[in-house]
Amino acid sequence: MGTRVKPETLALMKQRGESIAMLTCYDHPTAVFQDAAGVDVIFVGDSVGVNVLGYKSPQQVTMNDMLHHTRAVRRGVVSALLMADLPYRSYETPEQALENARQLVSAGTEVVKLEGGRNIMPQVEALVAEGIPVVGHVGYTPQTRTGKRPVFGDRAEEALDVLYDADALASAGALAVVLECVPERVAEVVTRRLSMPTIGIGAGRVCDGQVLVAHDMLGVYKSHYRFVKTYTDLKRVMHQAFAAYVADIKAHRFPEDRHRFKIKSAELRRFRAQIDE
Repeated sequence: MGTRVKPETLALMKQRGESIAMLTCYDHPTAVFQDAAGVDVIFVGDSVGVNVLGYKSPQQVTMNDMLHHTRAVRRGVVSALLMADLPYRSYETPEQALENARQLVSAGTEVVKLEGGRNIMPQVEALVAEGIPVVGHVGYTPQTRTGKRPVFGDRAEEALDVLYDADALASAGALAVVLECVPERVAEVVTRRLSMPTIGIGAGRVCDGQVLVAHDMLGVYKSHYRFVKTYTDLKRVMHQAFAAYVADIKAHRFPEDRHRFKIKSAELRRFRAQIDE
């Protein structure tokens, strides 16, 4: 966009019909690259657990994890809007949500995201009253989702839940809502009904913005999600680089002469002489 993205910018983008580009980010160098590329919203997601920390589930992510990675990403963000997840069971009451959101804000985030709709209205209202912008997350919710179905909202009752939950978030003052793994036609109804932006992940082409996990779109891990577009094969690039390094070490091809520091002969003689003494 060329200018600083602020929380209020997202609503203006929806009004202008300008799509919101959002990506997950967990470290400083990636934040620098994403910010320079023009990503509108850089998102420290609790997906850091599975993608970076080796956890089996986002439920294992702690507030300390989120604070650590939010601080690192904050140091690399200049123009983008920085958003961070409240992790699993860190916002069970309005008071707990406020306490933990304040910590994330102190770590540098400008927006907090939390999963749920009607069930978290008191938490959202408390955060908004505190002046902390909030993004909701409905549809498929990784922190609490059970079962193996890859979609939520392909049944009429579930579609209504998506709509009513998104409506509730808007009524509570949320800034935007993430729609995850929701049928496109359902996402279309929600997007047209709401004045706040919708950001889709696996919700089709009609949302006001899109988000992907950076590791998925970079090809670090082989994604099994149909909604992921892989833009490069970073896994292959890293493997080739690491293997080439190992081969060079084993064959004594690295370091080369140009990689070493030198000492003048006179200084070397003095050094050896002092050893002998």
